Amino acid sequence: MSDSKPLTEPILLTEQHGGARILILNRPESRNALNTSLLNLLRSELAAADEDDETDAVILTGTDPAFCAGLDLRELGDTGIDAVTTTGIPVGHPWLPLSKPVVGAVNGAAITGGFEIALACDFLVASENARFADTHARVGVMPNWGLTARLPAAVGRGFARRMSLSGDFVGAAEALRVGLVTQVVAHENLMTTAVEIASSVAGNDRLGVQTLLASYRRAEEHVLDPALFVEDDTSRQWMRDFVPSRVAERRTKVLDRGRSQIAGTSALPTGTGARRAEPLP
Repeated sequence: MSDSKPLTEPILLTEQHGGARILILNRPESRNALNTSLLNLLRSELAAADEDDETDAVILTGTDPAFCAGLDLRELGDTGIDAVTTTGIPVGHPWLPLSKPVVGAVNGAAITGGFEIALACDFLVASENARFADTHARVGVMPNWGLTARLPAAVGRGFARRMSLSGDFVGAAEALRVGLVTQVVAHENLMTTAVEIASSVAGNDRLGVQTLLASYRRAEEHVLDPALFVEDDTSRQWMRDFVPSRVAERRTKVLDRGRSQIAGTSALPTGTGARRAEPLP
């Protein structure tokens, strides 16, 4: 009998269901936080799916209990934000945009950079366990993947500012009410629902789907693109005086604040009463 240890499980899992390619962020011990390796793999696999003739739609999700906790604060605090940036990707995008739709299946907390990942999908379906928060202001970094453009487009100016300036969490029911997600389902039904939606897309004329999606994006360019460049300029100015160690110093405070919310501080109120925040990564 061999005494060798099993190989480490991949940090990004892929599955194929007919014309749907499923990509699963798989760092559950870090609530699927994005380090350099995972981000590079995600970008590579999305590009591969876009080139694959057997794939008509992509589903992006995470291994429970979280969708994505954002950038890995430990790596960011040690090496700075340049560790997770890549040239060749348009301003305000976490990956090179695909010609095929990306469906976000939000199974748990989507926080800050993870929230931006969700917003970069073409539309979202959510588990009842989904939670959304923009904690850039808590951590002391600026968004750079289009949050300040896409979030108000999805939920409106006031609600977007409230999320960003407070850093508080929004639950699945409220996310549906404000238009952030298109559907909320029981947690155990999330992937079945996402695959059904992607299969509906895959059952249509491929060129028609891609042309219609491109038309939607072109129609948004006159509003979205200038906003993305403003965000990029703001981020670049912020980074001139950015000290990576400051993120490390704030890490403990961010974690403690998340735990205190769990203990009794409510998140943004929903239409049926306040929900408590999920713990931060």
